[in-house]
Amino acid sequence: MRPQNCENCLNEEVMASNGYSSAAAVSTKQSKNNSPPCESGNSMPWFGMDIGGTLCKLVYFEPKYITKDEADAEVETLKNIRQYLTKNSAYGKTGHRDAHLQMDDVCIRGRRGTLHFIRFPTSEMGNFLALAKSKGMANLVTTVCATGGGAYKFEENFKKEVNLSLAKFDELDSLIRGMLYIEMTNPCECYYWTNPTDDEKCQKMPYDFSKPYPFLLVNIGSGVSILAVQGPNDYRRISGTSLGGGTFLGLCCLLTGCNTFEEAIELATSGDSTRVDKLVKDIYGGGYSRFGLPGDLVASSFYDVCSFGQMNSKDRRNTVTKEDLARATLVTITNNIGSITRMCALNEKIERVVFVGNFLRVNPISMKLLASAMDYWSKGTLKALFLEHEGYFGAVGCLLQFTGDIS
Repeated sequence: MRPQNCENCLNEEVMASNGYSSAAAVSTKQSKNNSPPCESGNSMPWFGMDIGGTLCKLVYFEPKYITKDEADAEVETLKNIRQYLTKNSAYGKTGHRDAHLQMDDVCIRGRRGTLHFIRFPTSEMGNFLALAKSKGMANLVTTVCATGGGAYKFEENFKKEVNLSLAKFDELDSLIRGMLYIEMTNPCECYYWTNPTDDEKCQKMPYDFSKPYPFLLVNIGSGVSILAVQGPNDYRRISGTSLGGGTFLGLCCLLTGCNTFEEAIELATSGDSTRVDKLVKDIYGGGYSRFGLPGDLVASSFYDVCSFGQMNSKDRRNTVTKEDLARATLVTITNNIGSITRMCALNEKIERVVFVGNFLRVNPISMKLLASAMDYWSKGTLKALFLEHEGYFGAVGCLLQFTGDIS
């Protein structure tokens, strides 16, 4: 059992085991000894935000033990904010705390406590700031760790509305740091799917990611970034695509009239994409054996609704449901991501692919499609891996890097 004062902090051990220098440990000790403004008793230094194009991810670290000085300095407003954040699972109409992802007894910057994971649509940033102001956060918080494009886009809003400074960190640095930290801290974080095409036999299985390098990291958010990771500080962005989770949601809203990602996924779950897509067997009557193309492979997305190219086939379109359209949209986006990822893996000669991002949240359909595609097209040499905390790594990563300097 580790000591409660966390002198041999798990953060230091995790960073060291993943190849980081001792700088993380030094910054942790300095932050404890020097007590920078961000960690004074009258502030809340335990926030990390990843403000994406579609979704804002917020992590809140709640210390397990507080010092006597902190207890004496803690005002009623701060107690109320802590209680509000940790005791509720919903905030307003669109904010949610993913209680099932909560991590207890973890170590962040030399302190033990609980990590809470909260999300809300980035379009609701105005309401978030109004809520923060109404709860008195503006009187207590001086700095929030932030990453993602929204850290730049909304910086003036934070300053103007709630007098908050944003300590901004690089999006991809934060993603990798947060991912490695959580994966090493949570023993059940990494998994893969067995028999992904067989609903009766398909299972989630744990995967030992203790020796990770090299691997591809595919971050599926509003768009997609693909990174080749050789070490914790050795990576490069090798590809990406604008067709990601934002594309799926946007097209589904246009095609089906749904309003949220959850609604779109629910529609897709009960839909049949083969009523929309044209398959290889629809053209050949079976598979195209010469090139190893199975009959149930999509030959052309959305083509089947136009009856051999006749886009004005109203009768054919009328047989397609909203659920079918949502499923076909999901399959189209997922297949495109899978195809690009496979090409990148071949070019980089990397056999492990880790898929992350909020596109995968409540979305086992895409995970199984990706797992099946990686396995089939690589003849079993490519392993598709997934992580439980999908889209929160950037928020955790920027929190880990913060040392009190916002220059």
